[in-house]
Amino acid sequence: MQSFLKILRWSVGLLFIFSGLIKANDPLGLSYKMQEFFDVWGMSFFSDYTLGFAFIMNILEIVTGIALIIKFPYKQTLWLLLALIIFFTFLTGYALFSGKIKTCGCFGDCIPLTPKISFIKDIILLISIIILLFNQKKVKTKLHKALGIFILMITIAGVGYGQQYVLAHLPIIDCLPYKVGNDLVEKMKTPAGAVADSISIQMEFEKNGKSFLFDANHFPENFDSTYVYKSRKEVVVQKGNGLKAAIDDFSLNSLITNTDTSKALFTTSSPYILVFAGNINPSVPWDSLMSTLHKKHELVYIVTADKSGASTLLSKENILIGDITMIKTAARVWPSIVIMNGSTIMQKQSYVDYLKK
Repeated sequence: MQSFLKILRWSVGLLFIFSGLIKANDPLGLSYKMQEFFDVWGMSFFSDYTLGFAFIMNILEIVTGIALIIKFPYKQTLWLLLALIIFFTFLTGYALFSGKIKTCGCFGDCIPLTPKISFIKDIILLISIIILLFNQKKVKTKLHKALGIFILMITIAGVGYGQQYVLAHLPIIDCLPYKVGNDLVEKMKTPAGAVADSISIQMEFEKNGKSFLFDANHFPENFDSTYVYKSRKEVVVQKGNGLKAAIDDFSLNSLITNTDTSKALFTTSSPYILVFAGNINPSVPWDSLMSTLHKKHELVYIVTADKSGASTLLSKENILIGDITMIKTAARVWPSIVIMNGSTIMQKQSYVDYLKK
């Protein structure tokens, strides 16, 4: 029994540590996932606090995992783990049964899990923690209290510093489709064997106080102006297999002409720079950054969703407008400097690191 409890304890502890470390590598990614949940629940007012929530959640996962392994404080750690896993099981269960969330973000973007696999994982962890909790008296803690506190404090400080570091310097491990070495054109291709969802457009009309739903392609023969249009919605008739292009939202439109310049950029014969910044933060040393960039590179483009800010602060630059979600995925730090050769990403740095060179 002791051997079984030890294996179970180490397995649960290591899984929590692993999960926390992966998400601590990219706390912004977790905060975006939290925003997705809050938006679905109609609680968008929490969106400004999701980064702080993500920061604390990652520390909690890693600290409780280590506390479980060193068995200090054992009983309190088990209760905290139980609370965490009940919360995680609720989230993964909601993602699975509601169908409104595609992935729960349990292991960040590095190991994307389907809601079904995530939910099963959490159920197994829940059972494991309950077993440990019921058998807590059979596990003896020999670690000195002072040493236990020291280990946990060092862990909190280390994880906190690590998250602050990646927020300023980009994730240490880039698991997103815009990582160095990737060809964006290849990532935009639909994979072989992909089957898209079969969608039917349903339109709602009202007549004589009654509601009617019609397929967009099949209206009744007696349809006339007495039917009053109310709404339309997409209904999934048959689910696809979930395979899709890694990048499906990349387009860069010229601020001046509003035309898509993506293909033209990808066929550029010489290397060029894309400066990703979802919004144009005036506190960034733009003058110094742009001066340094223009000294080293001939072709420099600002990629942003902030038309007003770019027009005001960077009016002399080549400005390209992109989707905010795409920019969030391409660059976790704003601005980030991306050196392109055709459609291939050659280098990527946060502006902080670029100006240090």
